[in-house]
Amino acid sequence: MGKKSKRIGFISTRFAGTDGVSLETAKWVKVLTSLGYDCFYFAGESDWPEDHTYLLPEAHLNHSDIKKLNIDLFDDYKRSQKTSLKISQLKDHIKIHLHKFIEQFKPDTLVAENVLSIPMNVPLGLALTEVIVEADIPCIAHHHDFSWERMRFSISGAEDYLRAAFPPTLRQIHHVVINSFAQTQLALRTGLSSVLIPNVMNFDSPPPKADDYINDMRSELGIDQNEHLLLQPTRIVPRKRIQLSFELARRIDPNCVVVISHRSGDEGKAYEEYLKQYANFLDVKVIFAEDRFGYNRGLTEEGKKIYSLKDAYLVSDLVTYPSRVEGFGNAFLETVYFRRPIVMSTYEIFKTDIQPKGFKIIGFSDFIDNTCIIASRRILQDPKYEAEMTETNFEIARHHYSYTNLEYLLDSLLDVTLNS
Repeated sequence: MGKKSKRIGFISTRFAGTDGVSLETAKWVKVLTSLGYDCFYFAGESDWPEDHTYLLPEAHLNHSDIKKLNIDLFDDYKRSQKTSLKISQLKDHIKIHLHKFIEQFKPDTLVAENVLSIPMNVPLGLALTEVIVEADIPCIAHHHDFSWERMRFSISGAEDYLRAAFPPTLRQIHHVVINSFAQTQLALRTGLSSVLIPNVMNFDSPPPKADDYINDMRSELGIDQNEHLLLQPTRIVPRKRIQLSFELARRIDPNCVVVISHRSGDEGKAYEEYLKQYANFLDVKVIFAEDRFGYNRGLTEEGKKIYSLKDAYLVSDLVTYPSRVEGFGNAFLETVYFRRPIVMSTYEIFKTDIQPKGFKIIGFSDFIDNTCIIASRRILQDPKYEAEMTETNFEIARHHYSYTNLEYLLDSLLDVTLNS
C-alpha cells in the first residue's frame, strides 16, 4: 500500500481557535496532507472540515462533567467514590465513540494531541489508552506539556490515572516531545524514549503583506495613530506573566498600548480580573481584544470585523512575551515569521533549545531591567535596527524551524510507526 492511501486519525479535546495545540496540529496536518495522507479528527469541539470530523461533547476539556471531576481530582490527595464511578462511566462512553470513529474513518494510525500528556480530560485519556490496546492500532503521542510541568497538578487524587494514561507505556505508542527538557524528564520519570520534533512555521514561504482589510484595525480597537501597539499574543493564564507587559509599556512610553489577542485559558477568570485592576493601577492602556481576533477573518454577531492572528502581528510595533515557562514557544516563532521585534523572558526551554541558534531578542529573566527598556525604546525609534534584527531571526528560523524540517521528521516517524 502506498502512502497515498494512508489515513491518520487525530485525537484532541478540541481542534478550534488559536490555542497552541490546535495551531501546531494544523501545521502537522498541512505537511502530512502534502505528503499524501488523509487526516481525520476526533474532538469535543472543532471548526475543521465537518466531513472529516467526529464530535463528542464529553471529549472537550471544558465539558461541565469534566470540569466538575477536575475539581475533585486536583484539589487534594484523595478523591470520592462518586468521582471514580463517574470517570469510569465517562471513560466507557468515550470508548464507544472512539471505536466508532475508527470504524467510520479507518485510520491506519492515531495521533494523540496532548490528550495522553496533560490530564485536562482524564476519562478521554483513559479511554484512548484502552482503545489503542483493544484496536491494536499504532499511535503517535504528541506531547506539548506534561502534568509534572504544571503546579496545578502537583497535588492530586489521580495518581493511578496519571500513571496509567498520562502518558501510557504501550508498545503501540511512539512518543513525540517538543523540547529537550521534556525528552529528558519523560525518560527519567517513565523510562520512555521519544522523538524530538520542535514547533515550526512555514518559513519557506514569506509572510503575507498588510492589505486593506486591516487598515482600520487601530481605529476599530480604539488605538490612535501616534500610539505604539504592543501585542501580547497569548492566552490569559498566570504563567504568561502578562502584568510584566503592562510594566514594560508604562516604562517605555506613555503612548504604548497593550493589546491582548487571546481569551482566558482553562484556569478561570481571576487572573484576567487581576490584570484589569493592575492596568488601572499603572494607568496603562490595555485592550482585551479576544472577541476581535480569531484563527481566520470573519464577523462578530454584531457585524464587526474579526481579524486573524496574522493581522495582529502585521499591525504591531512590538511583541511582548514575558512567560515564566513554555513548552516551546509558538508566539516566539510567529513573531519571528512576521518579522516583528520581541521583548521576552528567557524561559528555560528558550535558553537551552532556541537561543543557542543565535536569535536576536530583547530578553530578561525574572524582572524587566533598564537595559530592556532602553533596547525597547531603540526598537521603536530605529527602523533600520529593527529590520536588521528581524531579518536575522527569520533566516535562522528558516534553517531550523521550517515546514521542510517538519516534513522530513514526520515522514521518518510515520515510516517507523506504520511499519513497526
